[in-house]
Order: sequence, then structure tokens, then C-alpha cells
Amino acid sequence: MSVLGRLRNIRLQDAVWLLLFAALGFASPTQSAGEVFLLLCLAALQVAEPRLEALNSPQGKVVSALIKLGLGYILVGLTNGVSSSYYLILLLPVVSAATTLGVTGTILITLLACLSYLSFLLPVYVDWSQVTLTDDGVRELSLRLLFLVVTAFLTYELAQAGRRQEQRYRATLEELAAANRSLKEAEATIRRSERLAALGQLSAGLAHELRNPLGTIRASAEMLKKNVAGSGEVAAELAGFIASEVDRVNSLVTRFLEFARPLELRLEVCELTEVIDRAVARVERDSGPGRAAIFKNYSPDIRPFPMDAELLERVFYNLLLNAVQASPPGGAVTVKTRPAGEGVEISVIDRGTGIEPRHLENIFNPFFTTKPDGVGLGLSIVSKIVDQHGGTMSVESEAGKGSVFRVHLPTKPAGSASSGTA
Repeated sequence: MSVLGRLRNIRLQDAVWLLLFAALGFASPTQSAGEVFLLLCLAALQVAEPRLEALNSPQGKVVSALIKLGLGYILVGLTNGVSSSYYLILLLPVVSAATTLGVTGTILITLLACLSYLSFLLPVYVDWSQVTLTDDGVRELSLRLLFLVVTAFLTYELAQAGRRQEQRYRATLEELAAANRSLKEAEATIRRSERLAALGQLSAGLAHELRNPLGTIRASAEMLKKNVAGSGEVAAELAGFIASEVDRVNSLVTRFLEFARPLELRLEVCELTEVIDRAVARVERDSGPGRAAIFKNYSPDIRPFPMDAELLERVFYNLLLNAVQASPPGGAVTVKTRPAGEGVEISVIDRGTGIEPRHLENIFNPFFTTKPDGVGLGLSIVSKIVDQHGGTMSVESEAGKGSVFRVHLPTKPAGSASSGTA
């Protein structure tokens, strides 16, 4: 790292710490080499502590406080012991413990600081045959010890208040993030509903306009087939093609009308697992042999609730069929239920081809499909049915790794749904 880079890494508080310890050494009446060395060690530790990962762990903070206590103890011992002007240096480990350790660590470090200061009254430091401890001396000694305890308590209380405030800020940020996610989901739902309404009106008008000419073409094809019966196989085959293609277009028009037509829910209290079981049986029958296996993981805690069983069976049939078609032969698809808040969540999980990230926002849009022979109405109708039940849908997918479609249904339908009219 360049010299300029090192200078940029120096914080303002680092310079302040160095100046403060330099001032302590300059103000000392003795300015002995040992005293200056100990002050330099304390300054270096104070500056290096935030940068050393080893000292930022819970154990490292304890070690740092003990090192400061040891250096302070030696410094006080070198400068007249119990009479040293440096007795306040013992506040450094006490304050450090109160700001970084819990209540137990703060008490232990404060107790050690008090005992270390009292140890200077031992005969090894004081010749009691030449010294007498007066009442004023006892009061002064008590005041110094009480200063350590009061400072420790006050600093710990301030640190706790800061931690509580930080927790409140963090909780507020999490609530704001959750509200922001909910708002984005609501906006996406509204946009999808608006698109569905507009396209539904367009589809209804177009389908009604197509129905009459399709009926005429179909009848004309039947009459043509009868009239050319003896004219050759080619003419009969072409007439048959016209009829079959008209039937296919008519089926597509029917699906448009289903998408555009307002749903009328027929709510009855039903078992959710029975509805899903019927959808699974249909998928197993329609997808044929060699398909992915469907596994059921039902929660026993879900009680019967009001639903339109026929429409929800269609929802789960579409989701399961899509999952099976996206899975490799012999793969696995799981349908899972669980209670979720005031409703239930049904998840359809596959490990198939997945969905490209650029397609995720559009998969519920009408006429959007990635299948060569798809129409793009299956998931739109599924989403519409879920919306009419007062529920929501979401999807998580990663290309090449599979998808998870989640349907959340309230067990107590909203007033609009429970009235029976969508």
C-alpha cells in the first residue's frame, strides 16, 4: 500500500488518541522511559484495536480489556503506586469493558481494576512501619474506587441505551423493508389486474365476433364434405381439414371467453387435500407413462374452509401439469401444504427447466408463453381464480434448477368472494 493509502486509513480519532497519550507523557512530572513506553503501548493498542479482527470477537474484547488493565497497573506501579497521579488510567479498561462487554464482563473488569488498585496497599509496595493511613486517606482511597464503579455503571447504562436504540432502528428498517416489499407486490398485482381487465374486455369482444363466422365456416365445411363425397379423396380431406381447424380455433375462442368472463364462485366448505388429490389424479392420467412422479406433503393442521372446489382443482391441475411437463422423465414434483398466517399456503415444487429471470414478471400475463404450442392463458386464468378467492400467487425460479409456485389462500374469504359473485 502507498504512503498516501496509509494516510487515508488513519482516522481522526486515531490522531486524537495519539495526541492525548502524548499529552499525558508530556504533562508527567517524571517522564521516565518506562512511563513513556507504557503510554505508547496503550496508545498503540487503542488505535489498533478496531483494526484487529482477533480483538473484535467477544473473547478478543475481554483480552483487550485485560491487556489495558495490565498496562495500566504497571504504569501506576511505576509512578508511586497508590499515590500515583495515573490512577485514573484504570478507567480505560473499565470504560472499554462497559461499552463492549455485557454486565458480567463489566462487573468482573471493574472488580479487577479496584482490586489491582488496592493491591498497592500490600506491604510489598508500602512500608507500613513508616506510613500511617489516616481517615482522610481512607476517604480519598474510597472515592477513587467509587469513581471507578460509578464510571463503569454510567458508561454501561449509556452503552445499553445506544444498543437499544440501534435495535429499534434495525427493527424499524426491517419493517420498512417488509412494507416496501409488500407495496411492490401490491403494485405488481394491481398492474396485472389492470392488464387482465383490459385484455379480458378485448378477448371477450373478439371472441364474440369470431364465434358467428366460425359457425358459418364449420357448417359450410360439413356441407362441402357431403357434396364432394364422390369427387375424390383430396377434396374430402381438405374439407375435413377446414372442419378440424375451425374446431381448434373455436376451442381457443372458448378459452378466451373463459378468461374474459367474470367468475362466479360457488363456495362450499371442502377439504383442501381432496381437491388437490383430484388434480393430481387428472395430471397422472393426462401426462401418461414416463412422466415425473408427484409426491404429496400435506399438513395435518389445515381444516376444511370455504372454496370453489371445481375452480381450485383447475388451479392445481394447471400448476402440477406445468411442473410435470417442465421436469425430466423420472423426475420429482412435490405439492406441499402448510398453515400460513390466517390462511394456507400450497406450494408446487419441481426441479425442472426453470424460468428465465427476464420471463418471471410476465408469466401471469395473458397470451405470454414459452411453449411452442401454448396459448398463454393457463397461468392467467389460474391467477384470476386465486385473486377471486382473495388469495395471492408468487413464484421463485432459477433457470436449469426448477421452480416453486406458491398459492396463498385465506381460510376466511373476503366479503366479495363470500357473497358468491366475483
